[in-house]
Amino acid sequence: MLKTRVITALILLAVLLPILFLLPQIYIGAFFLVALLAAAWEWSRLLAPGAGRAAWVYALFCLAIILLLLGIQNASWQFALLLLAVIFWFFIAPFVLAKGMNLSIEKLRPFYVVLGLIILPATWFALVFLRELGLIFLLSTMALVWIADIGAYFVGKAFGKHKLAAQISPGKSIEGAIGGLILCYVYAFLCVYFFSFESTLFGAWAIRFGWVPMFLMVTVLTAFSIFGDLFESQLKRLAGVKDSSHLLPGHGGVLDRVDALIPAMPIAALLAGLV
Repeated sequence: MLKTRVITALILLAVLLPILFLLPQIYIGAFFLVALLAAAWEWSRLLAPGAGRAAWVYALFCLAIILLLLGIQNASWQFALLLLAVIFWFFIAPFVLAKGMNLSIEKLRPFYVVLGLIILPATWFALVFLRELGLIFLLSTMALVWIADIGAYFVGKAFGKHKLAAQISPGKSIEGAIGGLILCYVYAFLCVYFFSFESTLFGAWAIRFGWVPMFLMVTVLTAFSIFGDLFESQLKRLAGVKDSSHLLPGHGGVLDRVDALIPAMPIAALLAGLV
């Protein structure tokens, strides 16, 4: 399993690194688009495992929404989509997660269908917007999510005693979440210290609003990256599957790899818009 995970990761890096550093910006947008459409395909299969054709149609709907908003060429429509996604994560997702496994995917299928058509395209627009602000701006923001996950994993393994969401994800602990958050604080401080203020979201917030608001922003992004992970875990458990798909050998599906980015990136994009 470990060998398969490493080989898959190396292949992805071999594709992603040249796109990031050697090719024009439009190519990274295309890469993100392929990834989000694959995630949409997996999302649909979680909601209706036996409806293979419907999953392709659902991915095409997500593509149509993205192309429509691009064709309109009105940033306010894209902003509205991002805002809808952020409103969901702040005001609805906590109540959905609080229900644990006391939900019926059959009854809530229309809700999840509409939800995916909002949060998945919104994630793509957020990633593209952050890339427009600079490659370092994008990568440093995405790295916060990965660092939160890595920190939570290792601190949780070493010190985790109290379950964060036992029904949804038994492996996650409160200690791990706190450890990931502290590591994110350190990471954000280093970004501000070593990079120019305008080149990262953390530097831009520190210079515009001060250190305390910047660390509060890091807290919010870290918390919602955990929300995204838990939300997908809840959906998979409701669907009765371990992984969203087997598109990435050794890693599960694309949705398994981007779940924490789905809430964090739209929030980060709106926060970047403030500065």
